[in-house]
Amino acid sequence: MASNLRPRIAILGRFSDSASAVRRHALVSSRRLVEAVWFAGGEPMTLLPATGPEAEDWTTRLQGFDGVLFPGGGDVNPERYGQSERHETVYDVDDVQDAQDISLTRFVVDNDIPFLAICRGMHVLNVALGGTLHQHIEPTHRNHMHDVTLERDWQRFGLSTPSVHSSCYHHQAIDRVAPGLEVVAQSSEGWVEAMVHNSGVAVQWHPEDNYTEDSNQADIFRGLIARSR
Repeated sequence: MASNLRPRIAILGRFSDSASAVRRHALVSSRRLVEAVWFAGGEPMTLLPATGPEAEDWTTRLQGFDGVLFPGGGDVNPERYGQSERHETVYDVDDVQDAQDISLTRFVVDNDIPFLAICRGMHVLNVALGGTLHQHIEPTHRNHMHDVTLERDWQRFGLSTPSVHSSCYHHQAIDRVAPGLEVVAQSSEGWVEAMVHNSGVAVQWHPEDNYTEDSNQADIFRGLIARSR
């Protein structure tokens, strides 16, 4: 693509039952998230999680896109990673959302498309490739700020330094790591905070929360845009 054009970044939208601007059910992308992609030089575009053969035809649906961002959201159905019992804290499970997230993730990985996975996005990545999750952790990392230090490969995230001050909002965590994923950062409690794959990277925290105040967080989005060029 021409260097003066913004790389087009596909973001699979999230269903919402509380978007007052449209009165009822909605398909949304976090405003903070899409603004972070725009700030970094990309053109964020929301896709519909749908059903049927056309919805699964990612070769067609991703024509004209340069990269993919897997955003945060509700919890993955535990049945997707082989757990029949569901912890009482599991919330906002949507089977259409799960199916599309997992389908898109596998397509992106199989075709070496540049990607960034955030929070739920990292969980989906791990589940799609055969890993599992802790359905609930205590204490949770909701509204939790902490320092994360990457052991290696921080340049792949777009970072110029291995340490970042990270904003978290999650109550689940990676359990068994899927084949093909490498853990490059952990929290002080031992929870996975960052992983790498051949074509992309994943973080447990939300870099969109404080990208305007912290250039390291903005660099994670710049890294996605650079890889997507």
